[in-house]
Amino acid sequence: MPNKIHHTAIVSDGSILDGDEIEIGPYSIIGPKVIIGDNSKVHSHCVIEGDTVIGKNNQFSPFSAIGSFPQHSKFTGGTSKLIIGDNNIFREHVTIHPGTEIGSKITTIGNNGLFMVGCHVAHDCIVGDNVIFVNGAVIGGHVEIGDYCYLGGYSAVHQFCRIGKHAIIGASTMVEGDVIPFSSVVGARGKLSGLNLVGLKRRSFKRDDIKLLRQVYRLLFAPEGTFTERLREVEEVFGNKPLANEILNFLNNNSHRSIVHPGSNNS
Repeated sequence: MPNKIHHTAIVSDGSILDGDEIEIGPYSIIGPKVIIGDNSKVHSHCVIEGDTVIGKNNQFSPFSAIGSFPQHSKFTGGTSKLIIGDNNIFREHVTIHPGTEIGSKITTIGNNGLFMVGCHVAHDCIVGDNVIFVNGAVIGGHVEIGDYCYLGGYSAVHQFCRIGKHAIIGASTMVEGDVIPFSSVVGARGKLSGLNLVGLKRRSFKRDDIKLLRQVYRLLFAPEGTFTERLREVEEVFGNKPLANEILNFLNNNSHRSIVHPGSNNS
């Protein structure tokens, strides 16, 4: 089917509607450097601008603003790109900003994400596949969100933090450090509360795999010894287990932030 562009929409010269069955709704604006893939739908009153590449089967609800200038006091132009994958849903008032030359120069969104009303992805972020951002969830600049992460309503992630795969952030939680994969963080100033058991079971993790992750978690955050000593012990005991290595690799990568611990504020 041919593309459908409402007569009140503004599709700038230079933009590329790269495929078929693309819809641009009433009063929406598409900038001159925007590329939109097959079967994507831009509802009414959306603004998509900047150097933005959008994949297939994406939906943008009214008043979403995609690719606008980053909210960074030192941003003065230059290279600034946004890449969005396939099959994402962006609901009303979602804002996503591209990268900056003082960062990675690019913001990337993966595939199959759901971004509910009023969510924000800041500059230079990396967001994985199959994520869910509930209403009002926001992440600061240079944040990394792993695959299958769930950010509860009105949660916030401090700039430069990393959220590991399959983690869940509770509603109204402020995250100020790195969150290990498979875990759950809750509280006004987020702290670990255990594994994301509900999420793991929904994604059909085997009972033995969950048992292994429990053992890793308990050893890693045991009260005895230093964190470095416990990390070394986890490597010795579980270093040959792929799921354990997801956590170990996450912890061994360099980071700007400390690790979120249970029962304390990122100590």
